Amino acid sequence: MVDAVENIVADPDMSLIDSIYTRRSVRGYLDKEVPQDVLNRIFEIAQQSPSNCNVQPWKAYVASGELKERLRKQMVENTAGGVTPNPDYEYRGDFVDEYRTRQVECAVALYSKMGIERGDKEGRMRAVLRNFEYFDAPYIAFIGMDPKFGTTVALDVGMWAQTLMLTMVSFGLHSCPMGTMRNYPDLVREAFDIQDGTKILFGISFGYEDTSVPANETRTTRDPISSNVFFRSS
Repeated sequence: MVDAVENIVADPDMSLIDSIYTRRSVRGYLDKEVPQDVLNRIFEIAQQSPSNCNVQPWKAYVASGELKERLRKQMVENTAGGVTPNPDYEYRGDFVDEYRTRQVECAVALYSKMGIERGDKEGRMRAVLRNFEYFDAPYIAFIGMDPKFGTTVALDVGMWAQTLMLTMVSFGLHSCPMGTMRNYPDLVREAFDIQDGTKILFGISFGYEDTSVPANETRTTRDPISSNVFFRSS
């Protein structure tokens, strides 16, 4: 791990295990830029992620400053105005049984910290719009891949994203992976002048955590490994 950089709270001695347990989805950020050399180093480390035949299929388009604000405004207006999303990849999230239980527990944990009651439709809409405001993060990364690739290679992109987010933790940053960032991919392609047909899978907001944001007090639990890991020798 590289040494801590001036003006950034980093822990060069943080272990991988500590990074894994420290990482969580943060939904409130400080208006503070990250030094470009730190950003470069974080993405360089993530570049070491494994991939099928080493094709390195991930594409990351990172918006900040005026471009980020323009995309934020467009996406908030689209969502609030009821513009139908046109994702490159359809979301399949039919959660039932234990998966539904975990989903509900997560929502209850988050909404309770945000002060949103079950029947509070306006509150729930505000929570939805917070996604498209990138939770006030100074950076939003849109993650995509070549449309010729299918599910198998998309798994490689997921491994890269996990490596990226864990690396951010060791540099004093936090993040939030967001499937909603696939809703309006044409806006992303226009903003970054993407002409190679790259399709957008999801997004990651990131920056320095604002610990005063109630949503950041949210904590979720994990089931014991016996619920989804099965060992056999014969």
